[in-house]
Amino acid sequence: MTRREMLSLSALLSAGFLAKGVSPLQAADPAAVRKKILFFTKSAGYEHSVIKRKEGELSYAEKILSAAGPSAGLDFTFSKDGSLFSPEYLDGFDAIFFYTTGDLGAVGTDGQPPVSVEGKKALLDAVAGGKGFVGCHSASDTYHTGETGEKPSKSIASRYHNYGEKADAFIRMLGGEFIKHGEQQKTRLRVADAAFPGAVAWDHAELHEEWYSLKDFAPDLHVILVQETAGMVGPVYQRPAYPCTWARTHERGRVFYTSLGHREDVWSNPKFQELLLGGLRWAAGAIEAEISPNLEKAAPGYAEIPPQDPVKKSG
Repeated sequence: MTRREMLSLSALLSAGFLAKGVSPLQAADPAAVRKKILFFTKSAGYEHSVIKRKEGELSYAEKILSAAGPSAGLDFTFSKDGSLFSPEYLDGFDAIFFYTTGDLGAVGTDGQPPVSVEGKKALLDAVAGGKGFVGCHSASDTYHTGETGEKPSKSIASRYHNYGEKADAFIRMLGGEFIKHGEQQKTRLRVADAAFPGAVAWDHAELHEEWYSLKDFAPDLHVILVQETAGMVGPVYQRPAYPCTWARTHERGRVFYTSLGHREDVWSNPKFQELLLGGLRWAAGAIEAEISPNLEKAAPGYAEIPPQDPVKKSG
């Protein structure tokens, strides 16, 4: 990253944070122990532009995090290599941050080494044992229930169900699963918990984004942001409002997820950066937040599955 890019990113961060007083960045105590975060971006399915690297360069998202990390008390390690996942490797981090797609046990789209069965278990055990986990956007499009690298073309109809305790172990840990998205469009978010670090600025904020329709929500979710659906275009959004950002505990671990983060202009948005850094610092144990379950109150119609797109006939 050039000096000009660094200054530009710093200005973007400051513009959002300073206007609101205390923020995740400003709250960082320089004397406190810094938190180590693994940002893992293997794409077994679709590889998003914000995590795609040009030769010799960090991705767009990695540049944003590199600029934000020092002031936030976060040290990032960037990796696409799933073969590294083991109890010993993951023990070196306070939190694991996924921007991933597909069955990570397959080499898949980006050609990077897969996560072994043992590696996936090591991840789940690490979170259950007290590590933090953060998922962004397509992390919920990862390890779909019943879909494997050997069966990547399984009918999407299987996603139009809530599997509950029969869902994939990764999905149960994360707290929700991606069904499908429609065309990118503007819509509004509703804040369910303005006290969560970085959330308050989003109340009724309008954003142009690729919106995920989600399901199989864990009953103990602490919903932070709610996806408003009134006026949205596309069958996958013809449903009551549902969670798009949440926190929960997974045994001894802390889990934070937001469906935001598809577009580069979202990553450069100070509101998104503040929310993401708040989630990262909370998951890593640098700050505290009250996360009692509020799913039924925040999004009463959360469990309703949207209508499936009609099958298009060829010819």
